[in-house]
Amino acid sequence: DEAKGLQIGAIDYITKPISPPIVKARVQNHLKLKRYQDMLADLALLDGLTGIPNRRRFDEALQLEWHRAKRSSTLLSLLMIDIDFFKLYNDTYGHLAGDDCLRSVAKAMQQVMKRAGDMLARYGGEEFACILADTDAAGAQAVADRIIQAVMQLAIPHAASTVAPHVTVSIGFCTIAPDTAHTSDELVSCADRNLYRAKQAGRNRVHVCELDNCDLSCCTLENIE
Repeated sequence: DEAKGLQIGAIDYITKPISPPIVKARVQNHLKLKRYQDMLADLALLDGLTGIPNRRRFDEALQLEWHRAKRSSTLLSLLMIDIDFFKLYNDTYGHLAGDDCLRSVAKAMQQVMKRAGDMLARYGGEEFACILADTDAAGAQAVADRIIQAVMQLAIPHAASTVAPHVTVSIGFCTIAPDTAHTSDELVSCADRNLYRAKQAGRNRVHVCELDNCDLSCCTLENIE
């Protein structure tokens, strides 16, 4: 019975007669172990440098919000954010300063998030992503504008930037009503291409699809120019 119980998922086996102090001690130990396991699971989904959700957590959250929006027929917005001329920043000030810059920018952007469901994640390198559930294009634009301002207000010197004397960010975003004809990967591609357009237009700005509710047709490679 003990072997069978452990094989099907039990974490302990207590024999009779039961000793209340022993049972209590075992329960406390198991609760402590569970808390440690939960902490490790949470840490695995956080970026070690900035402390915000990492790419793995972003991928999970985007899938969840995509299917939720599809079921409820609501809009979903995605922002892709990139620190302008970050390689030049590292070359000028060093990688330790670059790490400090990433932490400061992430913190400033995180403070812009007003709703519990909004999620900012480090997508990779100097690129970040923000998932805004049940948010139309106007709402996403407002969040993007606040992010631009929040980063500029940090006033982190960036002598190598040709945009401003301080660190700035470029943002591309897309708003869509998820359906079975498209995937969340296409939403990421759309927002990423709009980020590219923001950079091409001069950086330190936001670029969005022309349609308030994108059908992704404006974000094809043929239309990227």
